[in-house]
Amino acid sequence: MRSVTQLSGGASRQTYAVEALPPTAVAAGTSGSGAYILQRELADEPRLPGGMADEADLVTAARLAGVPAPVVVGTNRDGAAALGHSFFVTERVPGETIARRILRDDRYERARQVLPAQLGRALGSLHTGVDPADLPWLEETDEVAKYREAADELDLVSPAFELGFRWLEANRPAAEATTKTVVHGDFRLGNLIVDEDGLAAVIDWELGHLGDPMEDLGWVCVRAWRFGGPAPVAGVGDYEQLFDAYEEAAGHPVDRSAVRWWEILGTLKWGIMCGMQANRHLSGDVPSVELVSIGPRMAEQEYDLLRLIGGEHLTGIAATGDEPGERAGAADPVLATGLAEGGGRPSASQLLDAVREFLVGDVVGGADRRVGFHARVAANAVAIVGRELALAGPAAERRRRRLAALGFDQERALASAIRAGQLDDRLDQVTGAVMASVLDRLAINNPRWIEPATG
Repeated sequence: MRSVTQLSGGASRQTYAVEALPPTAVAAGTSGSGAYILQRELADEPRLPGGMADEADLVTAARLAGVPAPVVVGTNRDGAAALGHSFFVTERVPGETIARRILRDDRYERARQVLPAQLGRALGSLHTGVDPADLPWLEETDEVAKYREAADELDLVSPAFELGFRWLEANRPAAEATTKTVVHGDFRLGNLIVDEDGLAAVIDWELGHLGDPMEDLGWVCVRAWRFGGPAPVAGVGDYEQLFDAYEEAAGHPVDRSAVRWWEILGTLKWGIMCGMQANRHLSGDVPSVELVSIGPRMAEQEYDLLRLIGGEHLTGIAATGDEPGERAGAADPVLATGLAEGGGRPSASQLLDAVREFLVGDVVGGADRRVGFHARVAANAVAIVGRELALAGPAAERRRRRLAALGFDQERALASAIRAGQLDDRLDQVTGAVMASVLDRLAINNPRWIEPATG
């Protein structure tokens, strides 16, 4: 053994890069490079019946089906108790996983050109080439119900998300038209290794499950996973590049309306997940300036969600605000980032507390290689607070007028009425008012996310 370097660690699993002396005998299908990735689960009880060895079986099955995936060289079934009760080891695949480098560095220029089609072929091979019967531990879940429950557990109050839930329930793809296949569950930049020639490997299979294959196609098109790239597919390609390659590999057509539905659900899911991430800090479970700073990103997903479901009448609001002479921008100090009406929205004081704890505990206490990244996160949190303090005044009255026009005095009451279907007869009016309030929040949390109005 030459070296072991921890790459990441969380509440559930840790990842290590392992450098070992190359073996004297090279097993079939392996490179014998001596470079490996070890992932091990930390929970007392493994998430899957067979531990991470089950996940490794999925990785191997995908590879055999033609999906670029790492070669598995060992799992917890092999005995090595010193590594933990649930783990697997793969050969390390050279390449890049950081999205901003893949999207911007000159060395990946060719990769960006071929990546959309490679993604389509990989998903086509996965969905048609892996037999769910070979992986009996895979579960089928109702993703709408799953994230409805997550939002309720968080006590997340968002009229925009409630409008999203109403739309998703009313527009579900027909069950009889949906073929259940093995789904990766988190197919996006960040979980892909890319080299100069494009897709080198699909990694991070822990969310694999049975589901609609269009789910994976929709998830990779969610705006958040474009990481600032201009194109809808992973920031680098258009829908047809992805769909054409998928159809060629899978041998059947893409249901474009179902992909759109899953893209909308993916936008809602990530919004709720932003609140969940922030709440890990706010609850005291995992103090982290990075986690708490994810909370304000809910406004980005509220905005994207409303644009996806709300129709053309929302474009004027994005440009001018909801009243003559007003520019959408000034934000309510509670609803821009605050927790008063729902979990996961850190207040200005909570953001500043997180920054202060980071500066005292990490910067003053001794820098390490994480500090540069977290210092940028902290600077962004301070910028959010500054914008909130500068723009908060007019928005509270504007929000009060919007709610009053709809017959409410709190967003919690409005969200509840949307959920109960009490406002279905005036959804255009409600959606317009909700979008105006989302724009107020977004002007504080990330004004660059607001797209120029069209039409």
